[in-house]
Amino acid sequence: MTRIRLVLLTLLMAIAPPTVSRAEVRMGETVFSPVLGRALSYDIYLPPGSEGGTRAYPVLYLLHGGGTGQPSDWFTLAGIDQVLDRLIAQGRIRPLIAVAPNGRRSDDGPASYFLDDADGAARWQTAFLDDAMPGIEARHPVLPGRRAVMGISMGGFAALVYRLEHPDLFAGAAALSPALRTDEQLLALSPGDYADRFATLLGPDLEGAARLTDRWAAFRPAAMAASADAARLARIPSIHVQTGSDDSFFEGTAQLHIALRDAGIRHRFRVIESGHDWPAWQSMLEDALLHVDAVLSRGYGE
Repeated sequence: MTRIRLVLLTLLMAIAPPTVSRAEVRMGETVFSPVLGRALSYDIYLPPGSEGGTRAYPVLYLLHGGGTGQPSDWFTLAGIDQVLDRLIAQGRIRPLIAVAPNGRRSDDGPASYFLDDADGAARWQTAFLDDAMPGIEARHPVLPGRRAVMGISMGGFAALVYRLEHPDLFAGAAALSPALRTDEQLLALSPGDYADRFATLLGPDLEGAARLTDRWAAFRPAAMAASADAARLARIPSIHVQTGSDDSFFEGTAQLHIALRDAGIRHRFRVIESGHDWPAWQSMLEDALLHVDAVLSRGYGE
């Protein structure tokens, strides 16, 4: 009888589905930023076996959206940890570390866009590049120089800026429904909506054509493409842009695609039937992560 039980147990183990190895997600980690004069919080995804081992991993920075957006959205709403677990277990992407920094102001004030304020009062981009990234990468087993950045909405806009302005720091970028407004959309914002979204990025209390500042001009898709190192960005499609056909920022995102194309900057541009919402971003994650893996592992042939 004991022998029969052992045989049955062996058979059950043989036909049982393989267990998907789980990673660790840590919420509310902090790193001090001298630039901002305070600690910056971040959530982090660590692949199985990464802590305490000798292996180093590429890192993907995840930039959240505006409004009520926060780092935990990547895990609680997008479920990116589950998608990473599955793709890694299937061998479709290589293990990586994913870090979601907090781009919210301590007083929940206007959107930061993960960029420096127009008046320099809060230098978010400087803090992220000079303080957060080095501090995080010194604490965790990150492979030197193998970084990518992904963002949703507000964070998608920042991800594009980071890759185009700093191709030496980021191997690639993925922008999901990037918040690329047209001039008409900026001018149409009510004073309250403008204050919530652009009071610090462009300047407070601006009305009408006064909103079309020099800084805004630099953020127009054509200007962003023109100021980038097109020769360096022409080798592989290191930028992945995806949006919805009914997304409120479709026009601005389409303008970006045309500007990048005309500048000779290779990129991926995909449109799905969706709006500007979590179901859309959940459906975009797999393609975006496959792209990130390709740029981090030189899968595009660079």
